[in-house]
Amino acid sequence: MLASSNSENLSPQVVKRLTKELADLTANPLEDVKVLVNESDVTDIQAIINGPAGTPYAGGQFVVKLSLSKDFPASPPRGFFLTKVFHPNVASPSGEICVNTLKKDWTPDLGIRHILLTIKCLLIAPNPESALNEEAGRLLMEDYDSYAKRAKMITEVHAMASSSQPDAAERCTDGSVADAKGGPAAASNAQKKARAASKKMLKRL
Repeated sequence: MLASSNSENLSPQVVKRLTKELADLTANPLEDVKVLVNESDVTDIQAIINGPAGTPYAGGQFVVKLSLSKDFPASPPRGFFLTKVFHPNVASPSGEICVNTLKKDWTPDLGIRHILLTIKCLLIAPNPESALNEEAGRLLMEDYDSYAKRAKMITEVHAMASSSQPDAAERCTDGSVADAKGGPAAASNAQKKARAASKKMLKRL
């Protein structure tokens, strides 16, 4: 629980909007995303994102946090991974997330659901061209196997809740499904489909 509520810095209309959005996310959650509601402070927005199947993050559970400025929604929130992750668009060690939705492409009408979906799809389709973690970005472009091995190791050490793997199905807003059942060949095909779907989505975000 936070010592003081950031909601004191926001207008009642914005607090009401956030409360409604979080209630909707609780009642109609995104697939593989669980919002952790702080009833004493709706501006303390955290969520657990399951690592997408067919990626080095599969099997992991990643806690993310959105930090709202006092002039939200005029200004975008800042996003952070609280769980350590090896990813081109996540700074180390701060965990800050770099994605256009939270930067130049932000508009006040974008909601929390949209932001969380963007972060989820960023795990499928990293963007090395806007890397905060230069090492991860370089490996992704020059030596994917080494990148995947490193990302998987960090996931296993810091993000695994248990030894069990989640169901290998992943969906993005366009309805595409990546099914990684059926062995390495199927997993590779699922990964390609998921990346393609997420890249298309991220261009729209």
